[in-house]
Amino acid sequence: MATPLSPQSGAPASPFRTVAVVGLGTMGTGIAEVLAKAGRTVVGVDISAAQAARCVATLESSTARAVERGRLSAQQRTDLLARVTTSTDLTTAADADLVIEVVPESYGIKQQIFRELDAVVRPETILATGTNALSVTRLAAESARPERVLGLHFFNPAPAMKLVEVVSSVLTAPEAVTAVTDLALDLGKEPVAVGDRPGFVADGLLFGYLNQAATMYEAHYASREDIDAAMRLGCGLPMGPLALLDLIGVDTARTVLEAMYAESHDRLHAPAPILKQLSEAGLTGRKAGRGFYTYEEPGSAVVVRDALTPLAGGSPVAARPVRSVGVAGSGTMASGIAEVFAKAGYEVVLAARSDEKAQGAKARVGTSLARSVDKGRMTAEVAAQALERIRPTSTYDDFADVDLAVEAVAEELEVKQQLFAALDKVCKPGAVLATTTSSLPVIACARATSRPQDVIGMHFFNPAPAMKLVEVVRTVLTADDVHATVHEVCRTIRKHAVDCGDRAGFIVNALLFPYLNNAVKMVQEHYASLDDIDAAMKLGGGYPMGPFELLDVVGLDVSLAIEKVLHREFRDPGLAPAPLLEHLVAAGCLGRKTGRGFREYVKR
Repeated sequence: MATPLSPQSGAPASPFRTVAVVGLGTMGTGIAEVLAKAGRTVVGVDISAAQAARCVATLESSTARAVERGRLSAQQRTDLLARVTTSTDLTTAADADLVIEVVPESYGIKQQIFRELDAVVRPETILATGTNALSVTRLAAESARPERVLGLHFFNPAPAMKLVEVVSSVLTAPEAVTAVTDLALDLGKEPVAVGDRPGFVADGLLFGYLNQAATMYEAHYASREDIDAAMRLGCGLPMGPLALLDLIGVDTARTVLEAMYAESHDRLHAPAPILKQLSEAGLTGRKAGRGFYTYEEPGSAVVVRDALTPLAGGSPVAARPVRSVGVAGSGTMASGIAEVFAKAGYEVVLAARSDEKAQGAKARVGTSLARSVDKGRMTAEVAAQALERIRPTSTYDDFADVDLAVEAVAEELEVKQQLFAALDKVCKPGAVLATTTSSLPVIACARATSRPQDVIGMHFFNPAPAMKLVEVVRTVLTADDVHATVHEVCRTIRKHAVDCGDRAGFIVNALLFPYLNNAVKMVQEHYASLDDIDAAMKLGGGYPMGPFELLDVVGLDVSLAIEKVLHREFRDPGLAPAPLLEHLVAAGCLGRKTGRGFREYVKR
């Protein structure tokens, strides 16, 4: 007999016609909606009658909105709601082909559910746990049918999020994995097959990053607002890490990290003490009305002012006047920064090692401005005026009258120090000297001058004209009015400035590159494939690029250099670069620029 095909996907139709969902909180309700929308009969079970009633009310509300938006017809809504029944009695799951439990993250609670289900459901029924922190193997071992137990990890909100992690233990039968994978496809999801370890792929990478952000905040390295803005604007993430911790639940994050640390013993997974403090104080995030931020009311997404909210109006210290800017360098970053300042009305001196390089850098600005004109972002007249403000030169002597000098030369400390020594001799007293370094100590540049109080970091992101973020890096010697000046300049050039201290990685790279390194370790350990990891982070974490796509774009050599700097600075074994990354760099596989990195590219 031929296997029936799904009319939607052409894949074998899922055998699961009746699915029980045990636990009708936010996630369970969302999963129930996804299943019912796909034509499944859903039996929702919760120990609380009030929670079961809330599930029904939520489904009625969400499907009504879907009708208003034209995503469902009135008849489809009626049919969908008719396919869902709720109960407080687990025996109502007896006829289910698949049971998905999404009860609280506790071995005791989940094991009790599985023991009770063993006595209720048919022998061929598959039991799935929605855990993202606990061992599927340990849960399966408590069941009378361990070969029928697996993990099915949906992401919140389940109706919107495409990723589903299908988690098999050493006990899981392959046919159970196949059947559940087919179901996920039939639901319109993108399943990723993973083995059993805490956090799986997406949360395994995500929670380490969130934990480091909490540690950074707890150390008073940067404000919560600046940490979140840096990761949104610097990495294109939909939410900052501390706001995301509040959404997930600080207590939930702590549970996941405890499970991860118990297995990995990696300090990066050891929960930041502030997570324990907030959890035990009941400040668990949005659901409590307060976590890292304070919210309008419990469950609200609206952040309100509290004692930690920065005051509006900027620094009370007067900024130095800045009318002209010198930009040192001839690469992509230097020309991009020159364009930013010229468009904002500043007179720009663009200095390179030769007239040819300086003229080439200005020509690159002209090309960029022409693209903006073609796209309707500015008029030809405005573009011409901006280009006219840039004066190319091959000597730093032309920086004699600039109010702000910004270096964007090679990321080599000796090169930068030589440049700062030259700027010290050339620039007038009171000029602000800024470095765009992303990984080197700003203080080392400052000490190359006789005026370290005038030196500060201005870390622009590439491409500078498009990226809104600038990390403003104060050293222990930077003067208050220099700091105020750079903030005022950032406002003028329409960039979002975030403050941080002078240590390796600043905010963005210190949080981004350990995450990328951990992704490489996953592949190195044969836990998951490049494609599955990239898909998991894009679909489950909202990242604009997967970690291996990003590594190949940044350059594996650049990434390795940053990871080495972070490892040297913090001396944490968990930050040691993955050997696989080192091997690829040694082999000359540096990413897109060489045609091969983690993937191969066709050169055009």
